Amino acid sequence: MSHSVREILEGPQVQGTTEEVTYTLTFPASWGVPTSPTVIVYSVNESTGALTNITSTVMPTGSASATLQVATLPELKLLTDGVLYCVVVTVASGTNVFTAKAYIRAEL
Repeated sequence: MSHSVREILEGPQVQGTTEEVTYTLTFPASWGVPTSPTVIVYSVNESTGALTNITSTVMPTGSASATLQVATLPELKLLTDGVLYCVVVTVASGTNVFTAKAYIRAEL
């Protein structure tokens, strides 16, 4: 099984602390049709680079799904002002596993 990591092309995103957003990620056709998407959300300690899994806090309900090339994530909410989040989405495609990540900065 091969493994590849990719950051979204749009670069870091900004989301308001009171916003509730359902993100979608479109995977490249070269990756095949993604199935079995999973998502983990980390808060990033920008001083040390340490990651803390806070998925259950900021995505308390729902699960990721995939249709053709598009993975739809559960609603991201309850963010803390000034915190940088790393959203990691993993999908299977045949015998391959691919991971995409996006950075989101929360602001008022």
